[in-house]
Amino acid sequence: MKIRPLADKVLVKRTEAENTTKGGIVLPDSAKEKPRRGTIVSVGDGKLLDDGSRSDFQVKVGDTVLFTSYGGTEIKLDGEEFIIMEESDILAVID
Repeated sequence: MKIRPLADKVLVKRTEAENTTKGGIVLPDSAKEKPRRGTIVSVGDGKLLDDGSRSDFQVKVGDTVLFTSYGGTEIKLDGEEFIIMEESDILAVID
C-alpha cells in the first residue's frame, strides 16, 4: 500500500531510537525518547496559493530532517510507523 500526502503535507519515517547511551548504559523501552529525526518518504503537491498555483517544497524525498516534538500524526502501515506532518513542522534538513 502507498500513501500520497495531500497539499503541503509530507510523509516521514522516523529513525530508530538509540538502545544505549554514549556511556554504554542499555535503555529500556520506557526510557527511550522518540527521535525527532527522520527521512522524507513522500511529499504532497504543495500548498495552494491565492493565485491558484502551488508552492514548491523546500524538502525532497530522501532528505533526512529534524522536526518538532509534537508535530504530525503518527500512523502504522504494513507494520511500519510513519508520521504525516506539514512542511512547516520540519525545522531543518541534515546534510
